[in-house]
Amino acid sequence: MRKPENASTTVACGLAGEVVRTFGGIRLRVFGTSMVPSILPGDLILVQRVDLSEISVGEIVLYTRDGRLFVHRVVARAGGHDDPRLVTRGDRLSQNDPLVSSPELLGRVTSIQYGDGLGHRQVRPAARVRAWEQTIARILRTSDLATRLYLRLAGYWRSFFFGRAACRA
Repeated sequence: MRKPENASTTVACGLAGEVVRTFGGIRLRVFGTSMVPSILPGDLILVQRVDLSEISVGEIVLYTRDGRLFVHRVVARAGGHDDPRLVTRGDRLSQNDPLVSSPELLGRVTSIQYGDGLGHRQVRPAARVRAWEQTIARILRTSDLATRLYLRLAGYWRSFFFGRAACRA
């Protein structure tokens, strides 16, 4: 796992965590590619605070670790009644993350917004990865070049359907 690039990244991630804990929610722009094709870089996500016991397998969650934020899908539950944990993984990744504990969990992703202005579209995240998304994710796992090409095509596709304000890859 990479270390944060600089102190400002750590501070920003800590602040985002405090906003969720204090006010119950936050809207964040996604920068990574670990959740492609479900969430693309540039998408906005709405996160609502939730207790770990309320999370189901298949949901997408936001958690913090080592001064960084992660948005990954829950693939299983682990731990006992006294110490429940979540097993998470990015849709494009081949390995599970280290177990997520209750203090690390910030919330559940309740919506994803494609685009950033006129022509945007807001959707609820799917409770599971659809077959076509699994196929795309398997292909993208094998090549960063394939991921870059997919992101470019997805950007063109969105701009065609949602106008010039759609996410640019």
